[in-house]
Amino acid sequence: MLDFGGIVRTNLVAAFLAMSFLLPQAGNAQEPTWHHGLSLVGELKNPPGFEHFSYVNPDAPKGGDIRLSRAGTFDSFNPLLVKGEVAVGLGGLVFDTLLKSAEDEISTAYGLLAEGVSFPDDISSATFRLRAEAKWADGKPVTPEDVVFSFEKAKELNPRNQSYYAHVVAAEKTGDRDVTFRFDEKNNHELPKILGNILVVPKHWWEGTGADGKPRDITRTTLEPVMGSGPYRIASFSPGGAIRYERRPDYWGATLNVNVGQNNFDSITYSFFGDPDVEFEAFRSGDIDYWVERNPVHWVTDFGFPAAKEGRIKREEVPNPFRAMGVMQAMVPNMRRKPFDDERVRQALNYAFDFEELNRTSFFNQYQRLNSFFSGTELASSGLPQGKELEILNEVKDLVPPEVFTAPYANPVGGTPQQARDNLRKAIELLKEAGFELKGNRMVNTATGQPFSFEILLSSPALERVALPYAQDFKRIGIEARVRTVDASQYTNRERAFDYDMTWQVWSQSLSPGNEQADYWGSKAASREGSRNYAGIVDPGVDKLIERVIFAKDRETLVAATKALDRVLLAHNYVIPHYYKLKVGIAYWDKFEHPAEHPKYTIGSPTVWWSKNAAGK
Repeated sequence: MLDFGGIVRTNLVAAFLAMSFLLPQAGNAQEPTWHHGLSLVGELKNPPGFEHFSYVNPDAPKGGDIRLSRAGTFDSFNPLLVKGEVAVGLGGLVFDTLLKSAEDEISTAYGLLAEGVSFPDDISSATFRLRAEAKWADGKPVTPEDVVFSFEKAKELNPRNQSYYAHVVAAEKTGDRDVTFRFDEKNNHELPKILGNILVVPKHWWEGTGADGKPRDITRTTLEPVMGSGPYRIASFSPGGAIRYERRPDYWGATLNVNVGQNNFDSITYSFFGDPDVEFEAFRSGDIDYWVERNPVHWVTDFGFPAAKEGRIKREEVPNPFRAMGVMQAMVPNMRRKPFDDERVRQALNYAFDFEELNRTSFFNQYQRLNSFFSGTELASSGLPQGKELEILNEVKDLVPPEVFTAPYANPVGGTPQQARDNLRKAIELLKEAGFELKGNRMVNTATGQPFSFEILLSSPALERVALPYAQDFKRIGIEARVRTVDASQYTNRERAFDYDMTWQVWSQSLSPGNEQADYWGSKAASREGSRNYAGIVDPGVDKLIERVIFAKDRETLVAATKALDRVLLAHNYVIPHYYKLKVGIAYWDKFEHPAEHPKYTIGSPTVWWSKNAAGK
């Protein structure tokens, strides 16, 4: 099921700068235009010197505590290293970034560590000017050297960043408080914005000596509480079990406009669980304060206990996180392994999935089947291509499936015995074309006699509710699908190494897609461990369309290029689409308050919430 808490924290960093507003005016190159924020879609809402974001309560009291939960575990406080399970909360609590995202604007951010950013007309570089008052927790200033160190280590230690920042060829100090990033290509409108999201770590701390008297090593995991420049510090932790953050009274940016009305709790504690039922029981018993419901069945059936009935637990359904994202949740066959490299096999797997029956029997018909990688947004393809989208597809006509021009994508529809039988017959036909046949009650390779069997790898027992019925669908056509659920650490390692036959993935897309698309679907990412090209896509047509998305010169072209990319991805049957619901269910003990309106594009918890028990309440 969708982990909405994860989704809203991720992937709202991509795409395309509004040229008319953000590009510096022609003039003396020695006098750059400094911008207090960057927007990838339209103009900035807030002018220079604005007092605070409109979605916060500037008078929110400070104090109190909130106890949150997470599935999985953690074994590292190193925020830049891809190895291990990094503790949730480091980014945003312990570490600041150059820019801070606005939660009521699409892909927009304002100065946090940086007071301004500038770049030339051709966007061949970007320079960030750090605030003089920005300090680490030990009182030392945040410097350009820290930013350069953080960027270089982020690329070195995380394969995804090597792709994401592939065209950033240098980072260097260019002034007492200035750091400049240089690009090997021009007019990539996204790069200045995504560089603003770099997590900045203290160079002097990582190159110093740890509490054990040994030199620290940023290339390794660590459970030494790390030092940052953010509003919180690591106060205590139980390895793999819980971590408690305490608000820093000496935080340098407490009164900064982008922080006013935020970071209100004295402490934020995360507890980690391997079993979602145990996690929910902890919430129900009052050991956890806040719950994001990932299963709509639970939302309907599991809140009949006294605290919920009596109003001591509040419940809300909010659409906010979906307003600025498109979602694809799907089963993903690994095309690096046979027979999933055969498109007919992948299509047959979709015909075998009876979503409508599952939705009726397990989910109270609350879900809608996904038919786009950008579902629910203006970026989703539909009907037949027209206008600019058609022009872009014609540019790569020889590299994309011919059906993208003649037939809109549609998932098979089941739900009745007759429809289910028809779909299974179609699946068997496709498998026969791909070299398989039914012998008795087993689907086997016609040439070798090898049975068609594979493993579905899952990260949580909660996903078995869908995977097990899906495996039964396969059994009806002679395919053996084994469902295997592993712990978070093992799943992460296998996912990074693409060590699976089929797995469950969620991609959340911003309304301004860009460089991250190469990591999702690009050919180079298919062989790079740790990328998000989980399917193993290697396709020149897809690569060309990714380029069109990244280098779109205006919003019209970006939308058209994204629709074209979406249409081609669907036509190749790279995934078996699942479903979504356009509202998030949240529940919390009646100890907290939040602004009357949540931020337009997020829930805002815990950042802009506050405790009823705080001072002055």
